[in-house]
Amino acid sequence: MSEPLRIGNASGFYGDRFDAMREMLTGGELDVLTGDYLAELTMLILARDRLKDPGAGYARTFLRQLEDCLGLAHERSVRIVTNAGGRHPAGLADAVRTMADRLGVPVRVAHVEGDDLTAAHPGLAAHAYLGGFGIAECLRAGADIVVTGRVTDAALVTGPAAAHFGWVPGAYDRLAGAVVAGHVLECGAQATGGNYAFFTEGDVRRPGFPLAEIHEDGTAVVTKHPSTGGFVDVGTVTAQLLYETAGARYPGPDVTARLDTVRLTREGPDRVRIEGVRGEAPPPTLKVGLNRLGGFRNEVVFVLTGLGIEAKAALVREQMAAALAKSPPAEVRWDLVRTDRADADTEEAASALLRLVVRDGDQAVVGRALSGAAVELALASYPGFHVLAPPGKGAPYGVFEEVYVPHRSVDHVAVLYDGRRIPVPGPQDTRVLDAVPEPDLPAPLPAGPTRRAPLGLVAGARSGDKGGDANVGVWVRTDDAWRWLVHELTTDRFQRLIPESRSLTVTRHVLPGLRALNFTVAGILGAGVAAQHRFDPQAKALGEWLRSRHLDIPEALL
Repeated sequence: MSEPLRIGNASGFYGDRFDAMREMLTGGELDVLTGDYLAELTMLILARDRLKDPGAGYARTFLRQLEDCLGLAHERSVRIVTNAGGRHPAGLADAVRTMADRLGVPVRVAHVEGDDLTAAHPGLAAHAYLGGFGIAECLRAGADIVVTGRVTDAALVTGPAAAHFGWVPGAYDRLAGAVVAGHVLECGAQATGGNYAFFTEGDVRRPGFPLAEIHEDGTAVVTKHPSTGGFVDVGTVTAQLLYETAGARYPGPDVTARLDTVRLTREGPDRVRIEGVRGEAPPPTLKVGLNRLGGFRNEVVFVLTGLGIEAKAALVREQMAAALAKSPPAEVRWDLVRTDRADADTEEAASALLRLVVRDGDQAVVGRALSGAAVELALASYPGFHVLAPPGKGAPYGVFEEVYVPHRSVDHVAVLYDGRRIPVPGPQDTRVLDAVPEPDLPAPLPAGPTRRAPLGLVAGARSGDKGGDANVGVWVRTDDAWRWLVHELTTDRFQRLIPESRSLTVTRHVLPGLRALNFTVAGILGAGVAAQHRFDPQAKALGEWLRSRHLDIPEALL
């Protein structure tokens, strides 16, 4: 088949732009429209929903979007593939059928199951990350809509591509190319200028959603519909490729994509070609995300204004410690955020924030005991005492963990629109995931005058979470800047610029083809986003903090 397969995206998370599905269906030509609704935190939310209602457990937003757009998709012969099934893909598939019957739209709905391993791993939820061949089976059998639970984000693209082009499980280079394209699409507007370090270079007030033209050989062109906002360039695609990845080998259930082989070229306005991607056999195990209840959490934020900030903080800390001594929480964390300025012209600008976070397995320990201790200080503590809000009764928090299981321990099944159940076998060949040796580095820039300036004047960054770890991708746009960055931004330098990483394990991955470094910071997010371990619990702004730090930068680059 010579014509490319046009796959678009209309959702990057549960709660993304509601109108995106209609915008993508009306904005230009599409063959397949995908929607990514799942994340580690989302699976926890959906698991709790299903505990309350056995018929729930899927992304209800998708149903409301589809009700508005089902007829339009049918008229335009656009197939829809989504992981909105979450904890209950069969339930969502039934709900779509019921809605389609009510609307009088003849669609064939299939779903994929087998990811739910909660019975074998007790907790709130345990889900294996499945690949794209279950989706492919559903589409080959004629499905118009395919609903999945926890598949890899890129599987929403590899599945349709495999079905369309007839790719077999061993077509590693083609599958790897589709994985890379799928990773670019999965977060929606992040590929079209959203959350982009150099956002001032285009109009990103309402970026359009991305699409990829997938070719039979696995190459792709990332673009967007005409007349939509935002922009697509090598930088926006590079940023998304670095998002929540790590080293040169990017593992998945169908293939391991070699990110060190990716070549990006600008093909025209809002068009970036992805080519050269090599693939290898997938690892012998599947990733399983475990969500469990970690205990209860509460917090109170004290406002400290004016003079003597440190002394005021010391006083209230001592008072709270004494008040909580009878029933001390298992975990107590204090953070003083110095947002105050001297001689400020507003009270808010003269104030710092002292945050107290407590955790314990007993809700009473973090609830009434904490609120009573904090409120009773109202007239008996530092001058100007007040809090942003009184603490509540304590809320449950989740913990995310990863385990790995053999492919054979998962019953991956495509449930076709006519009810037939087609088992999806695991890969015949696998390869243990070894680190790629660090590539040869370019020669450093010649010595010359430097200026103390923010890293972000020459480098972009994007960061995110993977369980309790964070990743920070940093890239530059010229060869000279790369020669400087790769020698300057070492692991040691990173830890000096990001002090809270100094006691943690930081790993640097070098990707010369993207002029990029990708850092993994192990454990910086504690037990994951649901545990709310730090101020920025998903590390979304960690990269921007790094860009704001000052280094001695060659003036030639500035």
